[in-house]
Amino acid sequence: MVLAFHKPYGVLCQFTPDQPGQRTLADFDFPKGVYPVGRLDMDSEGLLLLSDEPGFNHRLLDPKTAHPRTYHAQVEGVPTVEALECLKRGGIVIQGHRTLPCAARLLEIQPVVEPRDPPVRVRLSIPTSWLELQLTEGKNRQVRRMTAAIGFPTLRLIRVAMGRYQGAGLVSGTWQKLGPDEIRQIWQK
Repeated sequence: MVLAFHKPYGVLCQFTPDQPGQRTLADFDFPKGVYPVGRLDMDSEGLLLLSDEPGFNHRLLDPKTAHPRTYHAQVEGVPTVEALECLKRGGIVIQGHRTLPCAARLLEIQPVVEPRDPPVRVRLSIPTSWLELQLTEGKNRQVRRMTAAIGFPTLRLIRVAMGRYQGAGLVSGTWQKLGPDEIRQIWQK
């Protein structure tokens, strides 16, 4: 069984809290026996897969498979062409690891997203913009660290796709069981 879940902001990607009062996956009535495939940090939102299939996590997230994950990042400021090229080239050092090249582009039209609770901070003197990044690796807080390294800190981060599966129709806090066609989309690059 494979489930797609739109993880809300502020939810820990595990079933037991690290601290009292923390929201976890246990708050969303998943079937018994599923576990998260990969992670999204508490400050990130969007598509999270869960499965009860042995080996699913390894097959999907093993660096050898170079499996794409797509994110929309709202950043402080408007990145320059040079800054985007830096992301695309890779080689940004994050905690001793050099990032791989990735796809990165400025979204000309702001994506339609649900309001976040709490809202993202607004600074009237500093504009924000949205980037789309597609990575084939997933280090801890990698997108946030990459955008900060080029001078454009991430304010909001939403994973929008795994492979070609986009989780269409999922609103924050909802999940659905995936059928064979949707699972095939996950594996497509």
